[in-house]
Amino acid sequence: MIKKALITIIGGLLTLTGAALIVLPGPAWLLLPIGLAILSLEYTWARHWLKKSQAHLSNTARWLDRQILLRRLNRK
Repeated sequence: MIKKALITIIGGLLTLTGAALIVLPGPAWLLLPIGLAILSLEYTWARHWLKKSQAHLSNTARWLDRQILLRRLNRK
C-alpha cells in the first residue's frame, strides 16, 4: 500500500510539473514521460498515455531529422 502511494505521489508530481511546464519555460518533454513511466508501474491508463507520448516524441524526432536533412541538402 505504501509503495502504491509513493508511486502515485512521485509520478503525479512529476507529471503535473511537466504539464505545467508546457506553458511555462522548462523541460516538459523530459518530466512528462518520466512521471508517466513511474505512474505506469501501477496504473494501466498511465501506460496507455506513456505509449502515446513515446510515439509522439518518436514522430517528432523523425520530422526534425527530415527537416535538418532537407536544409542541409538545400545548402549544397
